[in-house]
Amino acid sequence: MADENGGAGQGEQAQGAATGQGADAPPLAITVQYIKDLSFENPRAPQSFGELTQAPEINVDIDVEARQLQQNVFEVTLQINAKAEREGNPFFVVELVYGGVCVVGNVPPQHIQPLVMIEGPRLMFPFARSILANAVRDGGYPPLLINPIDFARLYQRKAEQSKQDTSA
Repeated sequence: MADENGGAGQGEQAQGAATGQGADAPPLAITVQYIKDLSFENPRAPQSFGELTQAPEINVDIDVEARQLQQNVFEVTLQINAKAEREGNPFFVVELVYGGVCVVGNVPPQHIQPLVMIEGPRLMFPFARSILANAVRDGGYPPLLINPIDFARLYQRKAEQSKQDTSA
């Protein structure tokens, strides 16, 4: 059987993709995803279940952080905190720190940070959303379904806040 990869074997191609090298490497690849921290609190159970006649107010906070592990390899963490309450009475509090290792391909240096901070969490979000929905459902409530997040806008707001903090 002839090698159609110009002499590069399967192992070499896989290694090139994993390190972000090679012409065919995607601009961003997530090599692993994992739960770093997951907490679910149900402080007023079982009394709160009888109070579910109206939907509680749910506040969701999302933050994204990244740190460089090696050249072109970054850990991206997606932090999602949600709290459901009505009239100051909590129903549940759920917190998730979901991580992923992102490998950046052949990308100009000025595009690396936006790529990691926007596309990394965008690719990870559906998995984190599922974990949160299941945790809330397993806590006795209807699953928490978080709407898709505009990570580009989140990145822009964070960049603007950082500029304001450094100029102050």
